[in-house]
Amino acid sequence: MKRRLILGGAASALGTVALGSLSGCASQNLDSYRSEKPVLDLQQYFNGTLDAYGVFTDRSGTVVKRFTVVMQCTWKDGQGVLDEDFSYSDGSKQKRIWRLTSLGGGRYTGQADDVVGQAQGQTQGNAFHWNYTLALPVDGTVYEVQFDDWMYLVNDRVMLNKASMRKFGIYLGEVTLSFSKR
Repeated sequence: MKRRLILGGAASALGTVALGSLSGCASQNLDSYRSEKPVLDLQQYFNGTLDAYGVFTDRSGTVVKRFTVVMQCTWKDGQGVLDEDFSYSDGSKQKRIWRLTSLGGGRYTGQADDVVGQAQGQTQGNAFHWNYTLALPVDGTVYEVQFDDWMYLVNDRVMLNKASMRKFGIYLGEVTLSFSKR
């Protein structure tokens, strides 16, 4: 029986784990987005209700799961809560609650129940880049999968998100999302 890694709630949206040496690709440089507009203010964008639409593609590029997300986001004194409700194309549901902390200078940390350790990220210009490890259950086994997650503010309402996933440095696939602020 062929087993396919299907990720539940893998996108969100926002770690400390560096990509393995087997990855074979260099990551983008966040500084190259420094002068891009509009400037992303994470606390302003992720505030209120947002809708997201996404797909998970496997390593061959085939879409293996579609999903929508409704996010209720609040901030107080540099502390953010991103409460995400996922609905998948197979009818399943999932909830993830991110707790973000602004460290100043565009730097953030994040935690959620299924995040191993702490997510680490930074904004620059219109971009937000962060890394984290998710504990993903698949067929009764939990896998720790590393995410290299990039978000790009298009305008005051729309942000695009692309996250690549790896295990032991081996590319597993991508999550692609479009966020829309209500």
